[in-house]
Amino acid sequence: MDLALAGLQPTTRGAYLAAWHQRILPTLGALPIDRLTPGLIDRAVHTWAETGHHHSAIKNTLAMLARITRQATRDGWLTQPPVPLKGWQRLYLNTQDAEAEPRGLALPDFTTLRELADALTNASHQHYPGWGQAVTFAACTGARIGEVSGVRTRDIDTHHWLWHARRQTTPAPGGLIDKSTKGRRARLVPVIDPLRPLLTARITAVNGAPDARLFTGPASGRITTAGLRRATHWDDVTARLGLGHLRRHDLRHTALTWMADAGVPLHVLQEIAGHRSITTTQRYLHPSIRHLTTAGQTLTDYLNGNCQPIPGTPQPW
Repeated sequence: MDLALAGLQPTTRGAYLAAWHQRILPTLGALPIDRLTPGLIDRAVHTWAETGHHHSAIKNTLAMLARITRQATRDGWLTQPPVPLKGWQRLYLNTQDAEAEPRGLALPDFTTLRELADALTNASHQHYPGWGQAVTFAACTGARIGEVSGVRTRDIDTHHWLWHARRQTTPAPGGLIDKSTKGRRARLVPVIDPLRPLLTARITAVNGAPDARLFTGPASGRITTAGLRRATHWDDVTARLGLGHLRRHDLRHTALTWMADAGVPLHVLQEIAGHRSITTTQRYLHPSIRHLTTAGQTLTDYLNGNCQPIPGTPQPW
């Protein structure tokens, strides 16, 4: 196992080992490894999807399985690893997945956000205001909950009102750790007017200490999406507000959707979101303007030499 998992970050190693114990062993563990066929893997993936395992969990499981079978091949138990299953993501096309249509998962307006933040605070033990503040920050900046937990005083530029997103809190073997943001790419995010009094108050509360966390739990601990859900009775509160579909990650979708609707240029929105592909960012655009931005990108690719010119037309300058 140590050889199969060599080179992985601790957090990734933990996720892969969870996949091994929770899915691979219960489903395929009774089989000799030389009896592991692509067909058996196909049926296992369908079973995992049908029993409610998330897209990302199956992705980790297949990655772990690939490492195990490659090691088995090096050890001589297999002549070659089983052919990886292709197209399994289509099993999720009919589910309400955040990556499929993020606009539909966003909060409709700032009033609804304020009602949600207040309701979550009131539902928490001793009405802890930090939960509502964290939710408000996430929904106005496009931050993931782990990134909210990672915000420190020195990350907030109060002169230009920019947040330098540098780190996130994530579960790891032995507890929570701070690591770089997803994709290991720091990014600058504008801090809008409604957030500035909140951040100013938080900075004052920690006496401006540069390394102090601005958003913490009631015991000054790091925030996680699971902790936020439990502490605020998230499911009950969102159902009562008619937002039963809303997940913590949808706060990020909210901010990016609002920015797109406000007319933030596509390439700027991509930088704020930290997306590697502009296609991911385009999903936040309103359908009526998406075809126009796609046309503009097509022309840009053509002029950059990424497309073949139409026969009979002159070459671009």
